[in-house]
Amino acid sequence: MPTPAAAVTALAGTRTGRRVVVGIVIAVLLVAAIALTPLIAIPFAVMGASMGVPAAEAPGGGPAVKGEWGYPLAGVYTKGRGFGYGPVVGCSYCPAQHRGYDMAQECGSTIYAAGPGEVITAGVYLDYGNSVRIDHGAGLVTIYGHMQWDSIRVKVGDPVTAGTALGAEGNTGRSFGCHLHFEVRENDVRLDPQPFMAARGLPLI
Repeated sequence: MPTPAAAVTALAGTRTGRRVVVGIVIAVLLVAAIALTPLIAIPFAVMGASMGVPAAEAPGGGPAVKGEWGYPLAGVYTKGRGFGYGPVVGCSYCPAQHRGYDMAQECGSTIYAAGPGEVITAGVYLDYGNSVRIDHGAGLVTIYGHMQWDSIRVKVGDPVTAGTALGAEGNTGRSFGCHLHFEVRENDVRLDPQPFMAARGLPLI
């Protein structure tokens, strides 16, 4: 009867044996990768928390506000697509030309009015899904798109100020994952929200 070592050597010399050996090596490497993932991910997570978007939150909770304007989300957020050309890989229905600023926390996060005005849309709006539009006067309008169904807390005609809760972050309309699509229009011309907010002391990173 052959010894175990001789049997392994004989098996490794066959095509089936080589496949078995390769399978075992791959399995060992996968187990090692899974075991080491937390050790690799934790430093990046800590670094991301320290280098991420600054908290856009007021000391007492709610979004940070400067003068009459504030952030549409409270706390740290993740930036998605900015204004301009930016196709989404894997989304055939997402337009390549993006006309707003995408920011995300998690599904259900509260979305706030960025400035004072009057609600002119509170419900389904074009490809934005469940949305709120606010008329700030002088031809200036902001849009808050892709909110969760049945989450809108305002109605058409309501006056709002910066920090008024509008609804919850969702994935309605032409959307690819939960996020807020924040859009600014002046006389129906879409503006880049980053310089618009930066001019009000509220930089979007």
